[in-house]
Amino acid sequence: MKKRREYTPEYKASLILEILREENTLNEIAYREKINPKQLGNWKQEFIKNAGRVFAQSKNEKLYEEKLEDMKETERDYQAKVGQLTLEVDFLKKKHEQVYGPGWETKVGFKK
Repeated sequence: MKKRREYTPEYKASLILEILREENTLNEIAYREKINPKQLGNWKQEFIKNAGRVFAQSKNEKLYEEKLEDMKETERDYQAKVGQLTLEVDFLKKKHEQVYGPGWETKVGFKK
């Protein structure tokens, strides 16, 4: 059984732009590239229908990058806080052991 050919978005865009520039007809390009003209027509329709997304996407990408940077900063703050609290817990455990001696967890009711 023959496997379907897959085309990259860049390849599709280059063919559609060539069609829109009207350097060659759709049928000539289809024949040259060995692609069904109906398929090229579908790609052209999809390209034209979604052309507005190019400009909307750049705005959305900026918002996404800002949100991502805010989330990374928040994560760094949380990691710093967790590190600080871990150090404090370790310090307090050492002090309890110095004051109450080994096995202090059972003496003071500390549960792990």
